[in-house]
Amino acid sequence: MDVLLPALYYGFTVIGYRAKRFDPEEALWLMDRFNVTHAFLFPTALKLLRQLGDTRKFNFKLRSVYSGGEPLGEELQVWSQENFGVPVNEIYGQTEANLLVGNSYRVYPIRPGSMGLPFPGHQVVLLREDGGFAAVGELGEIALKTPDPVAFVGYWTDSHATEAKFRGPYLLTGDLAVSDEDGYLWFKGRKDDLIKSAGYRISPAEVEDVLLGHPAVALAGVVGLPDPERGERVAAFVKLRSGYVASPGLAEDLKSAVRSKLGNHAYPRDVYFIEEFPLTATGKIQRFKLRLLAQQEERGGGTWRESGR
Repeated sequence: MDVLLPALYYGFTVIGYRAKRFDPEEALWLMDRFNVTHAFLFPTALKLLRQLGDTRKFNFKLRSVYSGGEPLGEELQVWSQENFGVPVNEIYGQTEANLLVGNSYRVYPIRPGSMGLPFPGHQVVLLREDGGFAAVGELGEIALKTPDPVAFVGYWTDSHATEAKFRGPYLLTGDLAVSDEDGYLWFKGRKDDLIKSAGYRISPAEVEDVLLGHPAVALAGVVGLPDPERGERVAAFVKLRSGYVASPGLAEDLKSAVRSKLGNHAYPRDVYFIEEFPLTATGKIQRFKLRLLAQQEERGGGTWRESGR
């Protein structure tokens, strides 16, 4: 619906094939060999491409790059524009309500780190827990007023799940964001992933973005772990770039980077260095598996490296 039919209508050729997993070197070769003009690269794919270093040696013909599925972040936006020659148009939606918010750099300026603006034709709002509309800068759940052509009718044979998905006419996404004075939305995390620590509500995406800005970090994933004093504590899982070695000193550097950018409440109390991340088929980090890895380590059954607790 989003790629094949529009391409057919406008006469574009689509390059697609079934790969076991994303291969960054193969992706660069495909874009260069076939003069790809428009590409969709999810954030983890961009992070893997970033590990290859400077890609400007390729003669790309890219006119647009799109990304979605998880937060892009300011650091990746800057790197992508430097290496691909165009900014990334981040897009947001879900299966139940497709493509609601995003960027279109030819129409309005991109604010790095922002999700962009609601697409025309959709009434996208932020709802507080009490059902009221969130003010500028106030955290709220992204919701779509229905009826809307992109909204689903309901879950198959599950009326209870369908009912829980709505609050009056508003379809609830389960994602949290804040808006600025100009209506741009800034993603803060899934309601289920938001870390509640010592009275603070901490966005994993914000911590991950800071960690990715460190020269040693190739990939980062942040979750909340149970803590008897704080309720939850921030834990960071890090894959290092080639040439860097895990150490308590490096873990402290990463903690300091988060402290200086986000504050003392948000820095990771635990830093785990791992060789590979558990990813979905579309490249999203499987956070529940990161929590399981932490549990294994605490029971003494982990087989992966940890440093800097």
